[in-house]
Amino acid sequence: MTRTRGNSKITIMPRGPRLDAPGTLHHVIARGIERKEIFKDKVDYQDFLQRLELVVDQCNLEIYAWALIPNHFHLLIRTKDTPLSKAMRKLMTGYAVNFNRRHQRNGYLFQNRYKSILCEDEPYLMELVRYVHLNPYRAGIAKSLEELDRYNWSGHLALIGRIERKWQNTEEILLRFSEYKNKAIINYRKFIEEGKEQGRRTEFTGGGLKRSAGGWFEVLALKRQKCEMASDARILGRGEFVEEILKEAEKKELETLRLKRKKIGIKELCEKVIKFYKIEMSELTSGNCRETIIKARRETSHIAVKKLGLSGAEVARYLGVTASCINRIAGKGEISREGEIILRSLDI
Repeated sequence: MTRTRGNSKITIMPRGPRLDAPGTLHHVIARGIERKEIFKDKVDYQDFLQRLELVVDQCNLEIYAWALIPNHFHLLIRTKDTPLSKAMRKLMTGYAVNFNRRHQRNGYLFQNRYKSILCEDEPYLMELVRYVHLNPYRAGIAKSLEELDRYNWSGHLALIGRIERKWQNTEEILLRFSEYKNKAIINYRKFIEEGKEQGRRTEFTGGGLKRSAGGWFEVLALKRQKCEMASDARILGRGEFVEEILKEAEKKELETLRLKRKKIGIKELCEKVIKFYKIEMSELTSGNCRETIIKARRETSHIAVKKLGLSGAEVARYLGVTASCINRIAGKGEISREGEIILRSLDI
């Protein structure tokens, strides 16, 4: 899609990469296709929560707030070493497959991709916790705060002590109200009550203070052209926070450009790998199942696909295995300490 600003035309990519960095806070929203139900019964809700608990553990996430509504869900997530996109793919794909099987349906369950807004902790963390947990009340599912206190499908119950969810980070939130748990719960409950008449706040769901066209490079493009574009909001924060995100974007852009300039191929990577592991090239490119060779092959796959941007097919041809094998290896886990050493030897 192209829009004109002044005498210049700017092309906006509708499906840009996600904004993400370790330690960042995200408000995630996903809706059913055509706003249809994605939770039809208790089994659906329980299945989603079981999957969420598993993903929190596998992807090392912090969940501060969440709410499941029949046709959409909200999550307030802090990522660490696993990208948000990978965690959400694990959560939503598995759930959609089981939902379709249970309800004997085919096709997409969710409307497009989920929406994620990268948020500044202060002053937005607590406001977002309240906004997310009041969602069932705003939707009319819970007619009063007393009913909200009994609504099983949000993180509110864990914060008021009605249910224990070990995968939800309640301690960090309650400590903001008091160091004594009972007093913290009372103060939190009062905080929720004070916000019940606020209604829908567009800055929390896609009308934020800083707008961008999608991914890191689109943010930089808008900054350089000094434009504010009316596309999906991706950043919610004050000026200093936005500038920090832009610096991170510039850093990522430089890394990508450096890789493109170097044009490192699979052959050069494999030479570094065999030197590090003290093995022969013939061992790396054969079916040798020695533990060291398996490690070397795994690191080659991770670095080639995740850092060098090589295709699974290209790596597979060189190593003498199938493309599905390379993609499977690259999709599991992250680059190890040994892999980071090999990366430094490539000067990237």
